[in-house]
Amino acid sequence: MPPEPESPRREVVRFEEVSLHFGGTPALDRVSFELSAGETRIVLGAAGSGKTTLLKAALGLIKPDSGRIFLFGAEITDMTEQELFDLRARAGILFQEGALFDSLTIEENVAYPLLNQPALREAAHPNGAGQPAVAQRVRETLHFVELDQTLEKLPSELSGGMRRRVGIARALVTEPALLLYDSPTAGLDPITANTIISLILKERELRNTATILVTHRYLDGHLIANFRYNPSSGALERTSRTAEAASVTTKFFVMKEGQLAFQGSEAELQAASDPYVRKFLRHGSS
Repeated sequence: MPPEPESPRREVVRFEEVSLHFGGTPALDRVSFELSAGETRIVLGAAGSGKTTLLKAALGLIKPDSGRIFLFGAEITDMTEQELFDLRARAGILFQEGALFDSLTIEENVAYPLLNQPALREAAHPNGAGQPAVAQRVRETLHFVELDQTLEKLPSELSGGMRRRVGIARALVTEPALLLYDSPTAGLDPITANTIISLILKERELRNTATILVTHRYLDGHLIANFRYNPSSGALERTSRTAEAASVTTKFFVMKEGQLAFQGSEAELQAASDPYVRKFLRHGSS
């Protein structure tokens, strides 16, 4: 049976004083935070500040030198790869540039997570339905990112923005409770970048997904903090500053040399006096 959807406010990720070094250089330095279902963390910071390392540590892809990491309520700090397998199946990740398999069709790329993890493969084959169930899930997910007509194409036949949307589809196809995005709008024109952010909002609103998004664009975070997807109209709309806005919790992180130099709301970020933190308030790429 597939895992039940994360209930509101259920903890999805927790870091407790996590530190990690590469050759004596701190990649993460006493990082602590929590993330619950439906919440979003926007991670800003200079190159090499620890942003991607944070994502990898959250999935147990790299181990901390000290501190504790929890994923879906289970401590993963010292888990083996085998022990982590099923927990990772409940998360999706979009790597930088999409990281698609060049020799596989779009359909095969999106199906890959379902066919190569036993727990997901069984969930996609209800009552022995087999391959048709996988194909149906793939088609539904590509429809979600508005790429229905790309099934038989290769990644090289698509534009950069379309490849990024395929990467999102591959991350979404498992219907994960946690989504990690590593610079999903990097190198895209503003219109395409905003389309990517719209898809991220759509997923969060429809499935109450917990999200960590690494970005160089402050505008990405601004949109996520101030807009929601309305399933009735199929469009984005600005949130009010009342109870509705409070129900969608978006916080900003700014990383510096492995540390969380800032964590708080957008209003708190805008009020920050630290020059390093303030330079990420630009409304473009940093």
